Amino acid sequence: MTESTTEPARQAPHTPPTLHSPHSPHSPHSPLSPHSADGPSSRPVSFPQDRGCPYHPPAAYAPLREEAPLSRVTFWDGSTVWAVTGHALARELLADPRLSSDRERPDFPAPTERFAKSGARRVALLGVDDPEHNAQRRMLIPSFSLKRITGLRPGIQQTVDRLLDAMERQGPPADLVASFALPVPSMVICALLGVPYADHEFFEERSRRLLRGPAAADVQRAREELEDYLGDLIDRKRTDPGDGLLDELIHRDGPDGPPDRDQLIAYAVILLVAGHETTANMISLGTFTLLRHPEQLAALREGRTPTGAAVEELLRFLSIADGLLRIAKEDMEVAGATVRAGDGVMFSTSLINRDDEAFEAPERLDWERSARHHLAFGFGIHQCLGQNLARAELEIAFDSLLRRFPALRLAAPAEDIPFKPGDTIQGMLELPVAW
Repeated sequence: MTESTTEPARQAPHTPPTLHSPHSPHSPHSPLSPHSADGPSSRPVSFPQDRGCPYHPPAAYAPLREEAPLSRVTFWDGSTVWAVTGHALARELLADPRLSSDRERPDFPAPTERFAKSGARRVALLGVDDPEHNAQRRMLIPSFSLKRITGLRPGIQQTVDRLLDAMERQGPPADLVASFALPVPSMVICALLGVPYADHEFFEERSRRLLRGPAAADVQRAREELEDYLGDLIDRKRTDPGDGLLDELIHRDGPDGPPDRDQLIAYAVILLVAGHETTANMISLGTFTLLRHPEQLAALREGRTPTGAAVEELLRFLSIADGLLRIAKEDMEVAGATVRAGDGVMFSTSLINRDDEAFEAPERLDWERSARHHLAFGFGIHQCLGQNLARAELEIAFDSLLRRFPALRLAAPAEDIPFKPGDTIQGMLELPVAW
């Protein structure tokens, strides 16, 4: 069923309206019995699945919400893991050191075949535990502080304005993904790191393959090509330094000295990929969502809603990065169930941020609610390092886009606009707009 352009506030709980995606949705796996008798008794839902509407969780996840805060899901190979869907429980467990993010641990959960076959590999920041994680984070925190990001806002505004100028000169229609949503964060993260934006097509294409495959060999090759590129860049910067974050790290003075070459490459990969992919998808999907909610869009355009408040609600509502992964290091009693050492634990952000015990009428896009306690950036020691930068980019991007093009609208039927499958960061593959 095609969704109307009216606000879906009166839809029945947990049954949001859907749009038909042009890509073929994954068929839910046959439900399997849980592997443990210690937990919920219902049969697990397969995870991940495609969204029927790009800004609502899959309708097939309804049983997980009914069994909140803890249930079981089935991955691609028939294995089952614990699924955390309750907001309060998620905050508790994401701060619990008995759950590990170390992807080199045996039996670390693999939600897709591509993830499993790409091999166990330590990922800087996201895939390591303390004390290593703490040391890495301390090294990078000064570059992402609120004060530092506030100082970057004028430059972000200039980048946004240049891209909007180009869109305006070209005239409608335009693909907002290619013209605006992707280049904004790409330009910003390149400037921050000291990576030449002239190479953006190279690293954007490798980032897409790294996150979406389609096969494990594609993921591995993309990672190697990106690491080789960044390694060569780091080598050049040792003799010809610039003024980016990589240059700061290469030439940093201090008791521990600078990171070694492999560490620098690992930091650069995660910051470059995460620094543009997530924000680009938030801009594209956020704009699509606004254009499908005219009352909320009008409030934002007319200044009745602060852009910052709207960004927080969009972060909650869209939850583009679903399925945070952990593995239990020891037996744990959780919500009346026993999570055994070696059990996988998956946090469904899209459901956690729709928990009606944390957010009243969570299916509604509501500028009036206080949404800052959402978990779109995670929680605990691994909470997103770049969240201040992401907020600044989103606030400036949405505010400037809507001010420049007050008549912005979709240039194709909503049901014909393709969006991403459920096994990657959620967002629009393209977004044709006119004004």
